[in-house]
Amino acid sequence: MTDKIKNPLKLSLAAFALCAGITVSAQETEAAPIQNPPVNVEVMPGSRGVSFQLTLDKKLKSAPKIGFFGVTDFNSDWGNDQLIDMMVIGKATVDLFKGVKFGAGFQSTPGGIRPSAALIYTYANPDWLVIAMPRVDLSKNANIEGFGIVEYKPEINDQWRFYSRLQGTYVHAMSADLHTRSYFRARAGVTVKEFTFGVGANMEYYGPLKHNENNIGGFLQVALF
Repeated sequence: MTDKIKNPLKLSLAAFALCAGITVSAQETEAAPIQNPPVNVEVMPGSRGVSFQLTLDKKLKSAPKIGFFGVTDFNSDWGNDQLIDMMVIGKATVDLFKGVKFGAGFQSTPGGIRPSAALIYTYANPDWLVIAMPRVDLSKNANIEGFGIVEYKPEINDQWRFYSRLQGTYVHAMSADLHTRSYFRARAGVTVKEFTFGVGANMEYYGPLKHNENNIGGFLQVALF
């Protein structure tokens, strides 16, 4: 093979190797895709009636600092066809720094819909989930609220995990300086694949006198997607 052919061939091979190296390097340093947590749907029939909760915390894949946080929660009493205990939280969110985001949206209860704003802190790993959300209404006669969830779910073996959750909220009417709504909830069970089930307890408190209603039963939670 003549030098006239060898030299261009060597240059071509060197250029190919350089381009390949740059491509591999770029692929290795490419940002990991957004891993959105699943939507969790939970139902618990018990001594009082049926309790239901849906929780979601999602980010846009094309704009990962923007997302949506929502909780839908209700309690129904056996033999009562009127649903009077329901709360829906919806917040568009933007990341401020690691683990903390600002949310603005609405809070809906049987008393009406109010615009609201919140700071949302989230910490998550395979064994722990912590969510804390202080919130305030952006309206006349505003309420302030503290909302929190702590889950502990250590691995039992390759297929099963222990599951536990403590969850609570406290809502206070600022103008009247009165308690309006609070609850404390506990869960204990096991998780296999996308299913979690076990026993649970809800302790609900209503109004300034903190009228108490409890629900003790078994729960099923499903991680949808």
